[in-house]
Amino acid sequence: MRAKSAKKRIIESDPIYKSKVVTRMVNVVMIGGKKSIAEGIVYGAIEKLSEDKKDAITVFEEAVKNVMPSLEVRSRRVGGATYQVPTPVKHERAEALAARWIVSAAKSRKGKPMADKLYEELRNASEGTGDAIRKKEETHRMAEANRAFSHFARF
Repeated sequence: MRAKSAKKRIIESDPIYKSKVVTRMVNVVMIGGKKSIAEGIVYGAIEKLSEDKKDAITVFEEAVKNVMPSLEVRSRRVGGATYQVPTPVKHERAEALAARWIVSAAKSRKGKPMADKLYEELRNASEGTGDAIRKKEETHRMAEANRAFSHFARF
């Protein structure tokens, strides 16, 4: 029998932009518990998106929304065989995946400070290009290719 499932932690919205998505991005960027450094990186990237604070946060949220996947594949074992079953993604998980993909795409760029790399990736994502968008499309292609196994999904 399985153990108890973990309780969901409630993410508080960040103090400057009052957005939970920004807090999630800060937490993904953070390394070794150094939250103030991660906040500086994320806030620096958001400020570069636009001079106006309101415009900057809308561009940021649009970038995250563009990267959020609607489908993903999950492994499901049926009769000794493992199938990649396409399943819809809940909003919270989609947001977490988007943040993770944007940060990993930014980290893979070379030769600039992290705030600049994150800014470029966010700008590309808001325009519908970049590595994070490519990752989302790859995930959707996988789900589409395995649509034949969708009847194995537990809804």
